[in-house]
Amino acid sequence: WRPDISHPPAVWEYEIDGWLIWAGKQATDNDRLSMKVAANDDWWFHVAGCPGSHVVLFVREGVDPPNTVVKGAAAIAAYHSKQRSGGTVAVSGTRARFVSKNRGDKPGTVHIRKERVFKVKPAIPEGS
Repeated sequence: WRPDISHPPAVWEYEIDGWLIWAGKQATDNDRLSMKVAANDDWWFHVAGCPGSHVVLFVREGVDPPNTVVKGAAAIAAYHSKQRSGGTVAVSGTRARFVSKNRGDKPGTVHIRKERVFKVKPAIPEGS
């Protein structure tokens, strides 16, 4: 499954057990990914309080990804952050519907609600 968009942002693309995950390459790509591409039920991730990629785990309609996939997407967010070389990293995750942006915010700046914090080691899926 792939999102149907005419001008996709620049992203790193990953797959875990058949689930598609995108990580934005720059602040403007993060904005586009978070605000234009992600659907309400998709999972959204970002390392808490640190510069890094916005990461979206695309959810198939009516099917929730297993917890192992959700944690894997959080690990990708940790990998694409300034905390990549750290041990265990706190990653904020929420559904994309709870991600918003105020007019005038700098590129890559968003506000999130109803977050869950995942403690993960930075990693990308093998073979990526």
